[in-house]
Amino acid sequence: MNVKEGKSKGLNKKYTVTIAAADFAAAVDKKLSSVAKNIKLPGFRAGKAPKSMIEQKYRPSVLGEVLDDMIRDASNKVIEDNKLRPAVTPDIKIEKFEDGKDIEFTIETEVLPEITLGDFSKISLKKYTAKVPAEEIEKAIKYMADSRRNTVKIEKARAAKKGDVAVIDFVGSIDGVEFKGGKGNDYPLELGSNSFIPGYEDQLIGHKAGETVEVKTTFPENYHAKDLAGKEALFVTTIKELREYKPAEINDELAKSAGAKDLADLKKKIEERILQDYDATARIKLKRDLLDALDKEYKFEIPQKLIDAEYEAIEKQYKHAKEHGHLDEEEKKRDEKDVLAEYKEIALRRVKLGLLLSEIGSNAKVTLTADDINKAIANEARRYPGQEQMVYDYYVRNKEAVEALRAPAYEEKIVDYILSLAKVADTEVSVEELYDFTDGSKKSAKKSVKKSA
Repeated sequence: MNVKEGKSKGLNKKYTVTIAAADFAAAVDKKLSSVAKNIKLPGFRAGKAPKSMIEQKYRPSVLGEVLDDMIRDASNKVIEDNKLRPAVTPDIKIEKFEDGKDIEFTIETEVLPEITLGDFSKISLKKYTAKVPAEEIEKAIKYMADSRRNTVKIEKARAAKKGDVAVIDFVGSIDGVEFKGGKGNDYPLELGSNSFIPGYEDQLIGHKAGETVEVKTTFPENYHAKDLAGKEALFVTTIKELREYKPAEINDELAKSAGAKDLADLKKKIEERILQDYDATARIKLKRDLLDALDKEYKFEIPQKLIDAEYEAIEKQYKHAKEHGHLDEEEKKRDEKDVLAEYKEIALRRVKLGLLLSEIGSNAKVTLTADDINKAIANEARRYPGQEQMVYDYYVRNKEAVEALRAPAYEEKIVDYILSLAKVADTEVSVEELYDFTDGSKKSAKKSVKKSA
């Protein structure tokens, strides 16, 4: 095999490889001999057929197999001998291939850039912290009490108002004929909830328990029952009872129902949970600032094909979001050309930071452990309060979902490694400042193409 390096430009490397005709012929003969051992032709025992007959029948297919094998092996050797680190699958093109003559092919690829890592201890960052306002804790407890509210009968005779629960019997009819599904007894209807046909609940407001009200209303044109859609109906409705909501009392019993020892313990747990949210937000901002610092500090050539592939993926997400009406309001107002131009910059940034973080992780020998994966699953479960077990069960049943967590978990571990070396100062800010992302890099995140880098 003879290898000649072509003109290289930046990260593009090209080599011309020549395989001697004699070497190829020897490989073909060897393959045919191997095939002949197990072939049984009519009139001959297995392995005893004449070589000429074997060649005539099997040589064309063997030529293709041997050619593929020799080109693959030669390409791997070129990559190994030249210590190449292909960024993408190399392009291989056969230039000359004639029976009995030397074979010539080219191998062309973009390689990963050489990145010289600096001193991460010179990076200075701020980690924002915030105290939980007392009113936030009280608000959370009130919400909890409201969610556990019950209704109590209104003993004093008064007219129904919005927010009351009317316990009703009703019979619906169209043109004097009752229709299927139009009858109900002891139905608790919250007035103002808009859970019934538009206009129904409003006509009960102002009436008292014990009254019978003739409610006239029209089914919406898009009503799910086609035989009722758009038709006017009469509901003879009897208000049997009026009830009102009474929030659960904020006391130790409420706290115990939420798994706390007492009210003081409940407040402490709520504060801890809110602080976890604050810390997660602070982490997002800290990571964003770190990536901005790395993006500014490091300059190196980036494989264009990786940028193109990333941009195509972003563009596809954008087109899909646009098609299904999921673009954010900012993107809806902007010209598509401007949005896509910005996404090209985002693609470049992502690839650049991805290569840089990968190099840092490799250089520092950062590896993922089972504990890291478990932590990633726990973080996912934490995003769905009250459904944690369902999330855990999902990952237990889906190995592919677990594998999908590896890349982001690995990135987070590399970020942790860099932060352990950088100068990170805790800086207390208000809650409003903590959640203010307006001063951040627009390239760090986009709703329709969300990704960390």
